Amino acid sequence: MIGRLNHVAIAVPDLDEGIRLYRDVLGARVSEPQDEPDHGVRVVFVELPNTKIELLYPLGENSPIRSFLEKNSSGGIHHVCYEVEDILAARDRLTGEGARILGDGEPKIGAHGKPVLFLHPKDFTGTLVELEQV
Repeated sequence: MIGRLNHVAIAVPDLDEGIRLYRDVLGARVSEPQDEPDHGVRVVFVELPNTKIELLYPLGENSPIRSFLEKNSSGGIHHVCYEVEDILAARDRLTGEGARILGDGEPKIGAHGKPVLFLHPKDFTGTLVELEQV
């Protein structure tokens, strides 16, 4: 059902510093920041030959990244994102297996302009999983 790893998301307490580290220290290509108000984040993507790193920074007071950073002040891995061909079929299969979908269970449009869903971390060995339809 799941396809390739689309990205690993890392919450950062300082987005400019995260950009500097990946771009200037590690020599990676980094996108321009983009606001994703529906998800409460500002993101940049670090382009790698085989996947991407998504740097997440809180956008607004109710950002889930704000609460993550309150618990992890240095930042850290927030979630992994896997590609799926049909997000509704994936959702239905997963809920049939007892997995919980976060939110109202309906896909939202993610940072790549494609439908995404998040799976409850307690159902996936403590890891928040994002599915993105490709």
